[in-house]
Amino acid sequence: MGATTPQSPAAHLDEALAADCYQVLSTVSVSARGPEQLLSRGAIPALCRAVDQNQTLSREKGLPLLGHLLSSRVRHAAWNRHSAELFTLLAAISTEFCQASPKDQLEMCTRLPQFLPPPGWPPESGDLRSVVSRLWGALRPMVQAKVTPAQLGPILVLSACLLDLFGWELVGPPKLCCLLVNRACVEVRMGLEELPGTDLSPAQQHVLTACYRIMEAAMEQACSQGLVQDTAQPQTATTGLSLQQSRQVLGVLEEAFSAVIYYLKQADQSHHGDPFLFATFRSLCAWLAEETSCLKEDVVALLPFLVTYAKGHLEGESPGKGLSNWMSEMSVSDGSQGGAWAGEDALRYLLPALCHLSAEEGPRRVLLTLDTPALLVGFLERGWSALRGRGGAAGNRDPSMETACSTLLNFAVTETDRVREDPCFLSLQSLLSDALPVLLHKPRLLVLAANFCTLGLMIGRVKPASKGPADTVQRRFFTAALRFLAAALSAGPGPAQVSAAWVEWWEDVAELWRLGLQALAGCVQGQPWLAATAREGGWLGDTLALLTSCSALPDPHSQGVLEEALVALARQCPLCRGEMRTFAAENRGALLSMAELQGVLAD
Repeated sequence: MGATTPQSPAAHLDEALAADCYQVLSTVSVSARGPEQLLSRGAIPALCRAVDQNQTLSREKGLPLLGHLLSSRVRHAAWNRHSAELFTLLAAISTEFCQASPKDQLEMCTRLPQFLPPPGWPPESGDLRSVVSRLWGALRPMVQAKVTPAQLGPILVLSACLLDLFGWELVGPPKLCCLLVNRACVEVRMGLEELPGTDLSPAQQHVLTACYRIMEAAMEQACSQGLVQDTAQPQTATTGLSLQQSRQVLGVLEEAFSAVIYYLKQADQSHHGDPFLFATFRSLCAWLAEETSCLKEDVVALLPFLVTYAKGHLEGESPGKGLSNWMSEMSVSDGSQGGAWAGEDALRYLLPALCHLSAEEGPRRVLLTLDTPALLVGFLERGWSALRGRGGAAGNRDPSMETACSTLLNFAVTETDRVREDPCFLSLQSLLSDALPVLLHKPRLLVLAANFCTLGLMIGRVKPASKGPADTVQRRFFTAALRFLAAALSAGPGPAQVSAAWVEWWEDVAELWRLGLQALAGCVQGQPWLAATAREGGWLGDTLALLTSCSALPDPHSQGVLEEALVALARQCPLCRGEMRTFAAENRGALLSMAELQGVLAD
């Protein structure tokens, strides 16, 4: 061995100073406001330059510090402010990863996810696409290799992060996609099917959370091809999977979610604030949003836990402290873009499953015993209060509120006795009465308005008949509902057209509009005063004018439900019937083709 070259005092001094500086920065980074302070003072680009120039201790101290900051709550802000510097760093680290030995690659898998941009970062970035493609090229042999459980975990975490950025597009051949999903599902089964009382380490939780994202991505891929709903026709996924491979993927997913259900069954209420329990709950909700026919008995048996868990978080009974930070530090983003944990988040994830299950007799009976309608009404009250507080500005559409309305609509259609008796539906009517008049002036919230209008009409049709005049709440709602229903169509030189304000949303609201008209017919029969409101408020005259000036309605179904509402008015109110006869005497337009109405008017 040759003699070592003694280092100069200056070199020792530089290293000592660098070590002290990094020690100070590291101490600041773990303080309460440390990451924000370092971000605002330019620490991110400075550290990137230090690593790029290979300055003293930049690899040993600077890179881990950067990784810590980019894994903290300032991750999104850092990428928004310093994307150029961070992407240059990512490209260099990725090149190093691809050129490293297999042993070093396994070690680097643990660190590399920290330097990837958050999900949702502009996917049109060609440079990022190139980096992710190269990373998959290096990962493929690792996914296929025989590795220890400790080595497999970081591989799955990195795979989940790359899936977050570009989905399955760059993963590789179909067999590799199947293998990745299979390995994630096996990991979940091994981790969750332990005996009750077995605690998972933080490292295991981190890996399993990544596996959940791989499973979700596989499920989204399969369901987007219609494989769950319709397996009769030959299909292939965009990843190139054959129908047989796709069915195999769904099979292993079902086994993994069976393990998820088993784990959740063991969950004690004292652990409802556990972040990993939330991640597991969230994963199952994603599955149930697409697939409620598999494992049906197990899912129905788990409903008391799912609803109680969501209710506890909504009402603040389950501590949520740390959930937002934990989710942001996992390999999977919870979609909050770094936002704070909100108590309603658990219910938001569960809502699509509740909507599906409330349409079925057996699960619906269980949901009723759990007082689910009251839970949903409370969620809508909170959501409307928040929405109104923001002024209902454009871009504030809330799909979760729409899904809650759809679920309540299932109850309103099928459980008429419950609607009449449950006080929560009185509270709901009050909410709808306050909200619908406001929504009439919020064109970007037209879908929510359609849900509110139809839900209120469906409730109104089953309420006991009113012998006296309407109360203020009823009159306010029905007046707004009639204005809303009248705004859907406009007359044209030929058939009636969907009005300009509705065209963008017609696909989402057409069926709600038709159902609302059917419910209006039922309301007219049960609430005699409503016929006068329809006539005096102008709805009847506007509708008849439309029908006599157009040759037809957009479709036969729309014409049928509109005729149903008019027939109910004609039978209930002599003044309405007289006004209809006046328009019918013109012998023109779509009104002529309404045979049942013409028969009623002829009597």
